Amino acid sequence: MMLKNDLFLRAARGEATERTPVWLMRQAGRILPQYRALRGRLSGFKELVETPELASEVTIQPVDALDVDAAIIFSDILVVPEAMGLTYEMVEARGPLFPEVIKSAADVDRLRVADPHEHLGYVLDALRITRKALNGRVPLIGFAGAPFTILAYMVEGHGSKTFSKARRLLYQEPALAHRLLEKITATTIAYLQAQVEAGAQVLQIFDSWAGILPPAHYSEFSARYIAQICAALDGLVPVTVFAKGAWWAIPEFAAMPCRTIGLDWNQDPQQVRREAGNKTLQGNLDPCALYGSREQVKAATQAMLRQFAGGPHIANLGHGVYPDTNPDNVRVFVDTVKEWRG
Repeated sequence: MMLKNDLFLRAARGEATERTPVWLMRQAGRILPQYRALRGRLSGFKELVETPELASEVTIQPVDALDVDAAIIFSDILVVPEAMGLTYEMVEARGPLFPEVIKSAADVDRLRVADPHEHLGYVLDALRITRKALNGRVPLIGFAGAPFTILAYMVEGHGSKTFSKARRLLYQEPALAHRLLEKITATTIAYLQAQVEAGAQVLQIFDSWAGILPPAHYSEFSARYIAQICAALDGLVPVTVFAKGAWWAIPEFAAMPCRTIGLDWNQDPQQVRREAGNKTLQGNLDPCALYGSREQVKAATQAMLRQFAGGPHIANLGHGVYPDTNPDNVRVFVDTVKEWRG
């Protein structure tokens, strides 16, 4: 199927584009009233994620409402630990919660390396339905969490400012941590390969809690596993690595067979450009900039775009769009990127 808008895909490959493509992390979600209306009719977040037709509908909503250059499948990184045998709940206003957590070698032994077709078929079905429904309008992004970020939730049991339980495991039982990371990595590789088969045209790896680790631990317990995933996907579709807060790891990402490096809003695009060579860069507007006036949003977006001069760039935020953001300001961001010819 020919893409009617292939700007994002070309930029993700490092090819020249006539303008900068744009999409937003968490673009499918609570910023849109049509999402809130749909969600209000359901039992909760997991019903939406696990119902392929509904997940597809939500995936396409921001393409219709915001005119972004890519769709990202509506799912969650925590479907992976659930597929491995560790169930999570999504508690309203609190976030994810694991009733049981990983505490011992026996807990790790009980986990399975998930079969994506058997245990994550609903995500693959959502990808197939969405790819068909998009009918070539824009590319479709698949994703998964980085193994360390998944480990952090599986050991901690919920979100945390410190993830001290997960980090304690790295110090006290590093061999056990590696065993768990190996199982997560094997599951993630199979899952992402299956996403490509189901229709994903670009993949993104989210290392949401990268910044809580010291550089040596990040290299040992996170970057090495991301590198394994990228190597297993090399040649299939372009891969983006987004590691929030891990500014020191850019040289490691530059050496990986990923095509794009995502930046958070605290990173200097020009410095990253020098360290990353010919990689495509993605990002990195501060999500809070979208709380400003229309004029402020436009000015902040233009200032960001200037910083990425000199190489391939995909415009995005430096993290997911916050749920109380005015959709009109998101559209100002998108439109400003589309009008930019710097």
